[in-house]
Amino acid sequence: MDKTTALIVIDLQEAMRAERSVDWPWANDAAPDVAGKLLEAFRASGLPVVHVHHNTDYPGDGFHPDSPFVVAMPEVAPKAEEPLFIKTGSSGFIGTGLEAMLRQAGISRLVIVGGEANMCVESTTRMAGNLGFKATVVADALVAFPRTLRDGRVMPPQTVLDMSLANLTSFARITDSAEVLAELTQSE
Repeated sequence: MDKTTALIVIDLQEAMRAERSVDWPWANDAAPDVAGKLLEAFRASGLPVVHVHHNTDYPGDGFHPDSPFVVAMPEVAPKAEEPLFIKTGSSGFIGTGLEAMLRQAGISRLVIVGGEANMCVESTTRMAGNLGFKATVVADALVAFPRTLRDGRVMPPQTVLDMSLANLTSFARITDSAEVLAELTQSE
């Protein structure tokens, strides 16, 4: 990997952790830690890191700007010099300067981690592919919650994650953190 590759950390904010419970678990318990290891490896390699956070207009929601839960999880907290884009929809490219910043920096490859896999990660990854970026999605660094189908059946979080990864195979390379870390080591 070289300076044309950036790590994109999507929505790993405390609001996501606050939503997690015994009745509402997520897939990949270690995803924030795994994302944090990738973040540190990118930083150590001198490669670009970009953060995308979600904000909502709904008072009382954990992603509202006034909520104490809107902050990044400590495992993936941005440094002052790392770009941070705030989105209000699902794609990190809509209503932000993300695309312009990536193009201006000469970045053409994205390594994507974060949550939720079936929402903001999927939207951002699909748009990245549509815009011509080469994306890699790191499966073990993604968060996914259960989802209820129209007929009332609850899809477990791992099933939701697996389906999201299957959906993204047309838009991105799907891999795990061990492979990305090995690629970082080989490029040093």
